[in-house]
Amino acid sequence: MEPKLTDLTPPQGFERLVLAEAPEAGLRALICIHSTALGPAAGGCRMWPYAGDAEAVQDVTRLARGMTYKNAMAGLGLGGGKSVIIGDARRDKTPAMMRAFGQAVEALAGSYYTAEDVGISTADMAEAASRTRYAVGLTGGAHGSGDPSPWTAEGVFRCLRVGAARVFGSEDLAGRRVLVQGLGHVGLSLAEKLHGAGAELVVADINQAAVQDARQRLGAASCAPDEIFAPQVDIFAPCALGGVLTEGSAAQLSARLVCGAANNQLATPAVAETLRKRGITYLPDYVVNAGGIISVASEIHRKDDRWRRDRLAGIAERIAEMLARAEAEGRTTTDIADSMVERMLARSRNAKPQHAQA
Repeated sequence: MEPKLTDLTPPQGFERLVLAEAPEAGLRALICIHSTALGPAAGGCRMWPYAGDAEAVQDVTRLARGMTYKNAMAGLGLGGGKSVIIGDARRDKTPAMMRAFGQAVEALAGSYYTAEDVGISTADMAEAASRTRYAVGLTGGAHGSGDPSPWTAEGVFRCLRVGAARVFGSEDLAGRRVLVQGLGHVGLSLAEKLHGAGAELVVADINQAAVQDARQRLGAASCAPDEIFAPQVDIFAPCALGGVLTEGSAAQLSARLVCGAANNQLATPAVAETLRKRGITYLPDYVVNAGGIISVASEIHRKDDRWRRDRLAGIAERIAEMLARAEAEGRTTTDIADSMVERMLARSRNAKPQHAQA
Protein backbone atom coordinates (compact mmCIF):
# COMPACT_ATOMS: atom_id res chain seq x y z
CA MET A 1 0.00 0.00 0.00
CA GLU A 2 1.27 3.46 -0.93
CA PRO A 3 1.96 5.78 2.01
CA LYS A 4 -0.51 8.59 2.54
CA LEU A 5 0.99 12.03 1.93
CA THR A 6 -0.64 15.07 3.51
CA ASP A 7 0.57 18.60 2.78
CA LEU A 8 0.85 20.65 5.96
CA THR A 9 1.17 24.42 6.11
CA PRO A 10 4.90 25.16 6.00
CA PRO A 11 6.48 28.02 7.93
CA GLN A 12 6.83 31.32 6.10
CA GLY A 13 9.66 31.19 3.59
CA PHE A 14 9.49 27.39 3.22
CA GLU A 15 8.24 25.69 0.07
CA ARG A 16 6.65 22.48 1.32
CA LEU A 17 6.03 20.37 4.44
CA VAL A 18 4.62 16.87 3.98
CA LEU A 19 3.41 14.28 6.48
CA ALA A 20 3.96 10.73 5.20
CA GLU A 21 2.07 7.91 6.92
CA ALA A 22 2.04 4.15 6.34
CA PRO A 23 0.62 2.63 9.54
CA GLU A 24 1.01 -0.95 8.33
CA ALA A 25 4.76 -0.32 8.00
CA GLY A 26 5.02 1.76 11.18
CA LEU A 27 5.95 4.89 9.22
CA ARG A 28 5.16 8.39 10.39
CA ALA A 29 7.54 10.86 8.79
CA LEU A 30 7.87 14.51 7.88
CA ILE A 31 9.57 15.74 4.72
CA CYS A 32 10.39 19.43 4.53
CA ILE A 33 11.58 21.33 1.47
CA HIS A 34 12.93 24.74 2.41
CA SER A 35 14.20 25.97 -0.96
CA THR A 36 14.76 24.75 -4.50
CA ALA A 37 16.13 28.09 -5.71
CA LEU A 38 19.54 26.57 -6.43
CA GLY A 39 18.37 23.08 -7.45
CA PRO A 40 16.42 20.10 -6.11
CA ALA A 41 16.38 19.92 -2.32
CA ALA A 42 18.80 17.49 -0.68
CA GLY A 43 19.26 16.51 2.93
CA GLY A 44 19.39 13.43 5.10
CA CYS A 45 16.72 11.45 6.87
CA ARG A 46 16.88 11.37 10.67
CA MET A 47 15.01 8.89 12.90
CA TRP A 48 14.35 10.13 16.40
CA PRO A 49 11.81 9.45 19.21
CA TYR A 50 10.29 12.93 19.21
CA ALA A 51 7.91 13.73 22.04
CA GLY A 52 5.26 14.72 19.51
CA ASP A 53 4.57 16.10 16.04
CA ALA A 54 5.27 19.68 17.09
CA GLU A 55 8.80 18.81 18.19
CA ALA A 56 9.38 16.87 14.98
CA VAL A 57 8.15 19.79 12.85
CA GLN A 58 10.43 22.17 14.70
CA ASP A 59 13.43 19.91 14.10
CA VAL A 60 12.77 19.10 10.44
CA THR A 61 12.16 22.73 9.47
CA ARG A 62 15.26 23.93 11.30
CA LEU A 63 17.36 21.23 9.65
CA ALA A 64 15.89 21.83 6.17
CA ARG A 65 16.74 25.52 6.29
CA GLY A 66 20.24 24.60 7.41
CA MET A 67 20.62 22.33 4.39
CA THR A 68 19.74 25.20 2.03
CA TYR A 69 22.57 27.22 3.53
CA LYS A 70 24.98 24.29 3.67
CA ASN A 71 24.40 23.24 0.06
CA ALA A 72 24.65 26.83 -1.16
CA MET A 73 27.95 27.49 0.61
CA ALA A 74 29.41 24.23 -0.70
CA GLY A 75 28.50 25.20 -4.27
CA LEU A 76 26.56 22.00 -4.95
CA GLY A 77 23.76 23.19 -7.23
CA LEU A 78 21.23 21.86 -4.74
CA GLY A 79 18.52 23.31 -2.56
CA GLY A 80 17.73 22.40 1.03
CA GLY A 81 15.44 19.80 2.51
CA LYS A 82 15.28 17.30 5.34
CA SER A 83 13.18 14.41 6.56
CA VAL A 84 12.54 12.88 9.96
CA ILE A 85 10.98 9.56 10.87
CA ILE A 86 9.25 9.63 14.24
CA GLY A 87 10.34 6.64 16.31
CA ASP A 88 13.16 4.90 18.14
CA ALA A 89 15.68 3.67 15.55
CA ARG A 90 16.90 0.91 17.86
CA ARG A 91 13.42 -0.48 18.51
CA ASP A 92 10.97 0.63 15.82
CA LYS A 93 12.88 0.66 12.54
CA THR A 94 12.14 -2.07 9.99
CA PRO A 95 13.00 -2.69 6.32
CA ALA A 96 9.29 -2.27 5.51
CA MET A 97 9.32 1.16 7.14
CA MET A 98 12.29 2.25 5.06
CA ARG A 99 10.68 0.96 1.86
CA ALA A 100 7.52 2.91 2.67
CA PHE A 101 9.64 5.99 3.30
CA GLY A 102 11.27 5.46 -0.09
CA GLN A 103 7.83 5.41 -1.71
CA ALA A 104 7.02 8.73 -0.04
CA VAL A 105 10.21 10.28 -1.38
CA GLU A 106 9.49 8.93 -4.87
CA ALA A 107 6.05 10.57 -4.77
CA LEU A 108 7.77 13.96 -4.54
CA ALA A 109 9.05 13.40 -8.10
CA GLY A 110 12.65 14.47 -7.66
CA SER A 111 12.07 17.68 -5.72
CA TYR A 112 13.84 16.08 -2.74
CA TYR A 113 16.83 13.74 -2.46
CA THR A 114 17.29 11.85 0.79
CA ALA A 115 20.31 10.22 2.44
CA GLU A 116 21.32 8.86 5.84
CA ASP A 117 21.45 10.91 9.02
CA VAL A 118 21.15 10.17 12.74
CA GLY A 119 19.50 6.79 13.28
CA ILE A 120 19.66 5.82 9.60
CA SER A 121 22.37 3.68 7.98
CA THR A 122 23.51 3.06 4.42
CA ALA A 123 21.70 -0.30 4.63
CA ASP A 124 18.50 1.56 5.54
CA MET A 125 19.00 3.87 2.56
CA ALA A 126 19.39 0.82 0.34
CA GLU A 127 15.93 -0.32 1.44
CA ALA A 128 14.52 3.13 0.66
CA ALA A 129 16.33 3.12 -2.69
CA SER A 130 14.49 -0.05 -3.67
CA ARG A 131 11.39 2.16 -3.89
CA THR A 132 12.80 5.49 -5.07
CA ARG A 133 15.33 6.94 -7.49
CA TYR A 134 16.02 9.76 -5.07
CA ALA A 135 17.79 7.98 -2.19
CA VAL A 136 21.56 8.53 -2.20
CA GLY A 137 24.58 7.89 0.00
CA LEU A 138 24.60 4.30 -1.22
CA THR A 139 27.35 1.74 -1.58
CA GLY A 140 28.22 -0.09 -4.78
CA GLY A 141 27.56 0.87 -8.36
CA ALA A 142 29.52 3.23 -10.54
CA HIS A 143 28.56 6.35 -8.55
CA GLY A 144 27.63 5.02 -5.10
CA SER A 145 29.20 7.43 -2.62
CA GLY A 146 28.90 5.19 0.45
CA ASP A 147 29.23 6.36 4.04
CA PRO A 148 29.53 10.18 3.99
CA SER A 149 31.05 10.34 7.49
CA PRO A 150 34.73 10.27 6.45
CA TRP A 151 34.12 13.15 4.04
CA THR A 152 32.38 15.14 6.78
CA ALA A 153 35.29 14.59 9.14
CA GLU A 154 37.82 15.57 6.47
CA GLY A 155 35.98 18.81 5.77
CA VAL A 156 35.80 19.70 9.47
CA PHE A 157 39.50 18.92 9.87
CA ARG A 158 40.48 21.16 6.94
CA CYS A 159 38.37 24.04 8.23
CA LEU A 160 39.69 23.57 11.74
CA ARG A 161 43.23 24.01 10.46
CA VAL A 162 42.19 27.21 8.65
CA GLY A 163 40.67 28.47 11.89
CA ALA A 164 43.78 27.53 13.86
CA ALA A 165 45.94 29.51 11.46
CA ARG A 166 43.77 32.59 12.04
CA VAL A 167 43.47 32.19 15.84
CA PHE A 168 46.87 30.80 16.80
CA GLY A 169 49.00 31.99 13.90
CA SER A 170 49.68 28.50 12.56
CA GLU A 171 47.65 25.58 11.27
CA ASP A 172 50.04 23.24 13.10
CA LEU A 173 47.96 21.39 15.69
CA ALA A 174 50.84 19.70 17.52
CA GLY A 175 50.32 20.22 21.24
CA ARG A 176 46.95 21.93 20.80
CA ARG A 177 44.43 20.65 23.33
CA VAL A 178 41.17 19.76 21.56
CA LEU A 179 37.94 18.57 23.15
CA VAL A 180 35.86 16.37 20.84
CA GLN A 181 32.28 16.03 22.03
CA GLY A 182 30.65 12.97 20.46
CA LEU A 183 32.46 9.90 19.15
CA GLY A 184 30.09 8.69 16.47
CA HIS A 185 31.34 7.97 12.95
CA VAL A 186 32.28 11.60 12.30
CA GLY A 187 33.55 12.53 15.75
CA LEU A 188 35.79 9.48 16.00
CA SER A 189 37.18 10.03 12.50
CA LEU A 190 37.91 13.66 13.37
CA ALA A 191 39.59 12.60 16.62
CA GLU A 192 41.82 10.21 14.69
CA LYS A 193 42.84 12.99 12.29
CA LEU A 194 43.58 15.33 15.19
CA HIS A 195 45.64 12.64 16.91
CA GLY A 196 47.58 12.11 13.70
CA ALA A 197 48.31 15.85 13.60
CA GLY A 198 49.74 15.77 17.11
CA ALA A 199 46.86 17.32 19.02
CA GLU A 200 46.20 16.46 22.65
CA LEU A 201 42.68 15.05 22.86
CA VAL A 202 39.95 15.25 25.45
CA VAL A 203 36.84 13.26 24.52
CA ALA A 204 33.30 12.99 25.83
CA ASP A 205 30.48 10.65 24.86
CA ILE A 206 27.62 8.80 26.53
CA ASN A 207 29.00 5.64 24.91
CA GLN A 208 31.69 4.61 27.36
CA ALA A 209 33.03 1.91 25.04
CA ALA A 210 33.81 4.61 22.45
CA VAL A 211 35.48 6.75 25.11
CA GLN A 212 37.60 3.83 26.28
CA ASP A 213 38.62 3.06 22.70
CA ALA A 214 39.75 6.67 22.21
CA ARG A 215 41.69 6.58 25.46
CA GLN A 216 43.51 3.41 24.45
CA ARG A 217 44.14 4.06 20.75
CA LEU A 218 44.50 7.84 20.69
CA GLY A 219 45.89 8.55 24.12
CA ALA A 220 42.90 10.77 24.84
CA ALA A 221 41.88 12.12 28.21
CA SER A 222 38.15 12.10 28.88
CA CYS A 223 35.47 14.00 30.75
CA ALA A 224 31.84 13.33 31.57
CA PRO A 225 29.31 14.45 28.92
CA ASP A 226 27.85 17.01 31.33
CA GLU A 227 31.27 18.49 32.12
CA ILE A 228 32.52 19.35 28.62
CA PHE A 229 33.02 23.02 29.47
CA ALA A 230 35.17 22.33 32.53
CA PRO A 231 38.52 21.32 30.93
CA GLN A 232 40.96 23.98 29.76
CA VAL A 233 41.29 23.50 26.00
CA ASP A 234 42.39 25.43 22.94
CA ILE A 235 39.74 24.12 20.54
CA PHE A 236 36.21 22.79 21.07
CA ALA A 237 34.86 20.38 18.44
CA PRO A 238 31.15 19.64 19.03
CA CYS A 239 30.22 16.50 17.08
CA ALA A 240 27.05 15.38 18.89
CA LEU A 241 23.51 16.79 18.64
CA GLY A 242 22.81 20.50 18.30
CA GLY A 243 22.14 23.32 20.74
CA VAL A 244 25.24 22.74 22.87
CA LEU A 245 26.34 26.39 22.80
CA THR A 246 23.96 28.38 24.97
CA GLU A 247 24.53 31.79 26.56
CA GLY A 248 25.55 29.98 29.73
CA SER A 249 27.92 27.48 28.16
CA ALA A 250 29.46 30.15 25.92
CA ALA A 251 30.38 32.07 29.08
CA GLN A 252 32.13 28.97 30.49
CA LEU A 253 34.01 27.98 27.34
CA SER A 254 37.79 28.14 27.62
CA ALA A 255 38.51 27.34 23.95
CA ARG A 256 39.50 30.13 21.58
CA LEU A 257 38.24 28.24 18.51
CA VAL A 258 35.00 26.28 17.96
CA CYS A 259 34.86 23.96 14.95
CA GLY A 260 32.83 20.77 14.88
CA ALA A 261 30.52 18.54 12.89
CA ALA A 262 27.28 18.91 14.87
CA ASN A 263 24.37 20.68 13.18
CA ASN A 264 22.82 23.78 14.76
CA GLN A 265 25.45 24.15 17.48
CA LEU A 266 24.19 27.57 18.58
CA ALA A 267 21.11 27.35 20.80
CA THR A 268 20.11 30.82 19.55
CA PRO A 269 21.64 33.16 16.94
CA ALA A 270 22.59 35.61 19.70
CA VAL A 271 25.18 33.14 21.04
CA ALA A 272 27.40 33.97 18.06
CA GLU A 273 27.76 37.55 19.30
CA THR A 274 28.47 36.32 22.83
CA LEU A 275 31.31 34.19 21.51
CA ARG A 276 32.67 37.03 19.39
CA LYS A 277 32.72 39.42 22.32
CA ARG A 278 34.65 36.85 24.35
CA GLY A 279 37.26 36.57 21.61
CA ILE A 280 36.19 33.06 20.66
CA THR A 281 36.23 32.27 16.94
CA TYR A 282 33.23 30.21 15.86
CA LEU A 283 33.27 28.48 12.49
CA PRO A 284 29.66 28.15 11.25
CA ASP A 285 28.65 24.52 11.43
CA TYR A 286 26.74 24.42 8.16
CA VAL A 287 29.90 25.44 6.31
CA VAL A 288 32.46 23.21 7.99
CA ASN A 289 30.35 20.04 8.13
CA ALA A 290 29.39 20.04 4.45
CA GLY A 291 31.73 17.18 3.52
CA GLY A 292 28.97 14.59 3.92
CA ILE A 293 26.53 16.35 1.63
CA ILE A 294 29.38 16.98 -0.82
CA SER A 295 29.85 13.21 -0.97
CA VAL A 296 26.12 12.67 -1.43
CA ALA A 297 25.94 15.39 -4.09
CA SER A 298 28.64 13.64 -6.08
CA GLU A 299 26.24 10.71 -6.36
CA ILE A 300 23.36 12.95 -7.45
CA HIS A 301 25.51 14.68 -10.07
CA ARG A 302 27.52 11.52 -10.93
CA LYS A 303 30.90 13.01 -10.09
CA ASP A 304 34.13 11.45 -8.85
CA ASP A 305 36.47 11.87 -5.87
CA ARG A 306 38.30 14.74 -7.53
CA TRP A 307 35.03 16.70 -7.64
CA ARG A 308 34.52 15.97 -3.93
CA ARG A 309 38.04 17.07 -3.02
CA ASP A 310 37.67 20.31 -5.01
CA ARG A 311 34.56 21.20 -3.02
CA LEU A 312 36.19 20.32 0.27
CA ALA A 313 38.94 22.75 -0.66
CA GLY A 314 36.24 25.27 -1.54
CA ILE A 315 34.60 25.22 1.90
CA ALA A 316 37.98 25.74 3.56
CA GLU A 317 38.52 28.74 1.28
CA ARG A 318 35.11 30.14 2.24
CA ILE A 319 35.99 29.80 5.92
CA ALA A 320 39.17 31.79 5.33
CA GLU A 321 37.17 34.46 3.49
CA MET A 322 34.50 34.82 6.16
CA LEU A 323 37.07 34.94 8.96
CA ALA A 324 38.86 37.80 7.23
CA ARG A 325 35.60 39.65 6.61
CA ALA A 326 34.31 39.09 10.14
CA GLU A 327 37.47 40.59 11.60
CA ALA A 328 37.54 43.50 9.18
CA GLU A 329 33.86 44.35 9.61
CA GLY A 330 33.45 43.56 13.32
CA ARG A 331 30.66 41.07 12.61
CA THR A 332 30.03 37.48 13.63
CA THR A 333 31.08 34.69 11.28
CA THR A 334 27.47 33.48 11.20
CA ASP A 335 26.28 36.89 10.06
CA ILE A 336 28.89 36.92 7.30
CA ALA A 337 28.06 33.35 6.22
CA ASP A 338 24.30 33.96 6.21
CA SER A 339 24.68 37.12 4.14
CA MET A 340 26.82 35.25 1.60
CA VAL A 341 24.10 32.59 1.19
CA GLU A 342 21.29 35.13 0.98
CA ARG A 343 23.09 36.84 -1.90
CA MET A 344 23.43 33.50 -3.70
CA LEU A 345 19.73 32.73 -3.27
CA ALA A 346 18.68 36.22 -4.34
CA ARG A 347 20.81 36.03 -7.51
CA SER A 348 19.27 32.68 -8.38
CA ARG A 349 15.70 33.87 -7.81
CA ASN A 350 16.28 37.04 -9.80
CA ALA A 351 17.79 35.07 -12.68
CA LYS A 352 14.70 32.87 -13.07
CA PRO A 353 12.03 33.82 -15.62
CA GLN A 354 9.00 35.44 -14.07
CA HIS A 355 6.69 32.61 -15.13
CA ALA A 356 8.95 30.15 -13.27
CA GLN A 357 8.52 32.14 -10.06
CA ALA A 358 4.77 32.18 -10.21
